[in-house]
Amino acid sequence: MRPAFIRTLIELARSDDRIHLLVGDLGFGLIEPYAQEFPNRFLNVGVAEQNLAGIAAGMAMCGKIVFTYSIANFPTLRCVEQIRNDICHHNADVKIVSAGCGLNYGALGVTHHATEDVAIMRALPGMTVVAPGDPVEAEFATCALAQQTGPAYLRLGKAGEPLVHKRGSGNFRLGKAIKVRDGDDLTLIATGTMLYSAVQAADRLCRDGIHARVLSMHTIKPLDDEAVLAAAKETRCILALEEHSVLGGLGSAVAELLAESCESQVAFKRLGIPNAFSRRVGNQEYLKSLYSLDVNGILKTVAALLDAVRVRQ
Repeated sequence: MRPAFIRTLIELARSDDRIHLLVGDLGFGLIEPYAQEFPNRFLNVGVAEQNLAGIAAGMAMCGKIVFTYSIANFPTLRCVEQIRNDICHHNADVKIVSAGCGLNYGALGVTHHATEDVAIMRALPGMTVVAPGDPVEAEFATCALAQQTGPAYLRLGKAGEPLVHKRGSGNFRLGKAIKVRDGDDLTLIATGTMLYSAVQAADRLCRDGIHARVLSMHTIKPLDDEAVLAAAKETRCILALEEHSVLGGLGSAVAELLAESCESQVAFKRLGIPNAFSRRVGNQEYLKSLYSLDVNGILKTVAALLDAVRVRQ
């Protein structure tokens, strides 16, 4: 997703001289093409994320469209106060880009696990929160956020994520889920890096005669209420999938909507990282398997959820 982001940002910057990129002394090997082509619209502020947010806010207040970029927690958790007071309070046109979401940097330990960022960004007034599911969605999301005025958070993986959508497919809209698979037995609502796993799980379920709807909920705030409520009405149960804490992210957003809906009585479960720091060290796939966020874990969770629905019926 990172290469898709920087490639798209370069294309946008060629036609809009308001676009600037600020980094926190990270991203080398990725950002050089942008910095070389637009040296006057690029700034490395160093390892000083509070300054990163503050400078970006000031530039945005002068009419610039500013993208800030760093790894995992650094452009978000280290500078929440500046994001809240300088960016969101002034509705500044700053797009905060975080790479290596969730457990991408698993081997570096909990300091590099971005597992609470969506919850925090989602709580900030005026903040749009977007987590693309593949490089195609990352390209569209970058374009859409550049065109939308106001604060936004773009949550990316690292690189090499599999394509779910065909190149050039044009059904991406902020705040509108993409129906990747249709089905009436259950719905898998996935965001970010969980989308490909959700599609794989749906394919496996189909072999057993279970038809799973797969929604790519690339925009977590604002949530696509219509798509969620349709799934609640048309399928027997819903499973939310996210490489993030079960508290405050996609699962919480869906649960809040379902709880406040007078019509919905669908069975629902959140699948994510539990309310604890990971004490294990390993690569992303290993850590995801520990929390049932791999395909086998999703299938086991689906089986238990469908069994519970049958018992209740």
